[in-house]
Amino acid sequence: MAVALDEIDVRLLKELQTDADRPNVELARIVGLSPAATLNRVRRMKEAGVIRHITARLDSATAGFALQVYLLVTLARHDDAAERRFAAEVASLDHVISADSVAGEIDAILMLVAHDVAELHVTLSRLSTRGGASRLVTLLRLAELKPSSPLPLRATSVHSRRSA
Repeated sequence: MAVALDEIDVRLLKELQTDADRPNVELARIVGLSPAATLNRVRRMKEAGVIRHITARLDSATAGFALQVYLLVTLARHDDAAERRFAAEVASLDHVISADSVAGEIDAILMLVAHDVAELHVTLSRLSTRGGASRLVTLLRLAELKPSSPLPLRATSVHSRRSA
């Protein structure tokens, strides 16, 4: 269920999505609240699940991963046990950095990183043998056209509160 966000919440979230490392005092100045009220709002949005996690975005190539690959996966079977087994295998693979179950001609889209082709091959083999994949389509990522972007948020409550 969606959480009601006022205009100040939305401004805070936009700032945090752009730079989550920004000091609370600076956030407070930007949104026009006291530091305490700003901190309370951020805590409230964390508790409500609007903010799931604050993390650093790394450059995979600079970190030594020469290959970045999208993987389109079709499962051999579609019963609950097969899907759970696949999800568990994906979760166990460190080189899978994101994974989504999708509807359509394929069953999942994964993003993988690897230092080299041999390392990529190991991950693909595990998905085929242990994960129950019947078809894997590998798409080599050439360049980032648009980095992860902030969600296009809008206020959902009519009254902006001046405090937490």
